[in-house]
Amino acid sequence: MRYQITGKQIDVGAALQTHVQTELTEMLSKYAGRPTDATVTFSKSAHEYVCEAIVHLSTGLTATAKAHQTEIYAAFDACCEKMDKQLRRYKRRLKDHHKERTSPVELFGASSYILASAAEDAGEEAEPETLQPIIVAEMQTSIPSLSVGEAVMQMELAGAPVLVFRNEKKDEVNVVYRRDDGNIGWIDP
Repeated sequence: MRYQITGKQIDVGAALQTHVQTELTEMLSKYAGRPTDATVTFSKSAHEYVCEAIVHLSTGLTATAKAHQTEIYAAFDACCEKMDKQLRRYKRRLKDHHKERTSPVELFGASSYILASAAEDAGEEAEPETLQPIIVAEMQTSIPSLSVGEAVMQMELAGAPVLVFRNEKKDEVNVVYRRDDGNIGWIDP
């Protein structure tokens, strides 16, 4: 497994890197089975340290966790505990997922755009001059080919509010999202 342990404008010493590697390896061996790489980023926000961890599993699923604490080791331990809780919740499905799927999740390329909001144009009149939106950023993204259950699990593990995916059974683009009432919504065109 590959580890990338970095700090944003802070020095991450060898002792912390060793601690991160041993704790992550121990925690992931209980649940994930075959993680491919982990990225752990430390930063400082006012008086607190922030730890963000992203673990990519060999099947293409991704687990993320983020924690804030006043000490850097405590921030990592809290982040590791959050990821442990997420993976424990999906342990059975992750283990079954590894047995069913022998090849990684197939990914399709797509474009992702960030559009300017109407709030930025508060000084101008309410009616825009044209109906064409202003594109602020354009990026490439990947759309995984998953079952609906795997998509919900991936959305939960990543902590994302929405996930666009290609439904394996119908070979169509679908969306799962977290509703305001806490339930999961599924858009199947």
